[in-house]
Amino acid sequence: MKIISLNDVEKKKVNMSGAEKAWKQMPLSTADGVPVFSWRVFTIEPGGQTPFHQHPYEHMNYVIEGEGVLVDIEGNERTIKQGYFALVMPNEKHQYRNKSADKPFVMICGVPKQFE
Repeated sequence: MKIISLNDVEKKKVNMSGAEKAWKQMPLSTADGVPVFSWRVFTIEPGGQTPFHQHPYEHMNYVIEGEGVLVDIEGNERTIKQGYFALVMPNEKHQYRNKSADKPFVMICGVPKQFE
């Protein structure tokens, strides 16, 4: 069993082409012996974004702070904010953006452990 505060998890800059002002934390991962899913937390600073990307696995998101948009392949922006869940299916091209001028956008992201 593991219990950890997010405040105690190292925050690393997302170093992918197209990512801006985005940080990743790994509170529960293969290093902890997770059997199925790894849980990541992304913090996107005001004006920041994840890369516009796709991958061969689903991921499940829950917003714990702030508000942003989830952008689809056609460029449509859908609001996602604190208390909202999102499911991105395998190979579905997407991007998260924080359009706030002063508040971070923070979300939990669950993925199959082999893709953490």
